[in-house]
Amino acid sequence: MLNEPSVIALNSRTNEVLAMGRDAWEMIGRTPSYIVAVRPLRKGAITDFEVTQEMIRLLLKRVGVNRFNRPRVVICVPSAITAVERRAVIEATKRAGAAAAHLLEQPMAAAIGAGLPINEPIANMVVDIGGGTSETALVSLGGIVALQAVRVGSFDLDAQIVTYIRREYGIAIGEQTAEEIKIAIGSAAETEGEFCAEVRGRELMSGLPRTVVLTPDEVRGAISEQVETMVESVVTCLGEAPPELAQDLLAQGIHLVGGGAMLRGLDLRLANATGVPVQLVRQPLESVVLGAGRVIENYEQLKVMFMDARS
Repeated sequence: MLNEPSVIALNSRTNEVLAMGRDAWEMIGRTPSYIVAVRPLRKGAITDFEVTQEMIRLLLKRVGVNRFNRPRVVICVPSAITAVERRAVIEATKRAGAAAAHLLEQPMAAAIGAGLPINEPIANMVVDIGGGTSETALVSLGGIVALQAVRVGSFDLDAQIVTYIRREYGIAIGEQTAEEIKIAIGSAAETEGEFCAEVRGRELMSGLPRTVVLTPDEVRGAISEQVETMVESVVTCLGEAPPELAQDLLAQGIHLVGGGAMLRGLDLRLANATGVPVQLVRQPLESVVLGAGRVIENYEQLKVMFMDARS
């Protein structure tokens, strides 16, 4: 029904919400000092409770929820989330207008959304590269058999590109520019048809606008440490798989989901590191939310998959 970045723009003087989602994202780095565009969720956890509550309230309002039709809400969260963080998410959702809030692990939701046979006694491995976290889960018979999660994701790749250009060229660029560079020429492994990209930013010494040319090799080097962390977590999860399920993976393969999974060459890098076939699912960005939708549609059968908020 809607697909928006988790960004909200506030007037810091009045605490008034000016924009949310894509409108707020476009304001990052372009506003007066008293207007701030913030991400209330970082590394898969709530960093600002009040702003998160307001963002969920606005999301519910946009899809037609009001005080007369309080819905049951399923929220997908990282597997590495702590008990305190779980309670914070549930509390923020209830205060925003939900009748009930349930939490579902992102890898499980992604596996359901990707249409994998999670209830069969065979191995289904999902690698979910999100904005703040990367998770690898081995799913069989409706449960997670092995799991690895690291708090490294797409936003960290953007931050590394910003740092690299500042250090090597003495030029400051914003979050949006870094993301555009990552999408245009970023990669985890060398691929065919690579090209260079012009980058415009502000020179730190003179304060004047300046243009530099970046090569794919430079961007690959800038983000290599974070990509390696993601790859290592997948290898570690494979090492924890029972032998019977591990051999299934040679036939079933590893399934990549999440926005970060669309990084060029990531499938090649993982396949080389693990010796297992790797494929990007058909709708990598939407898999998690599609999975959550299926759980709501089949609530009674699938409610056993919800996380316990207390433990």
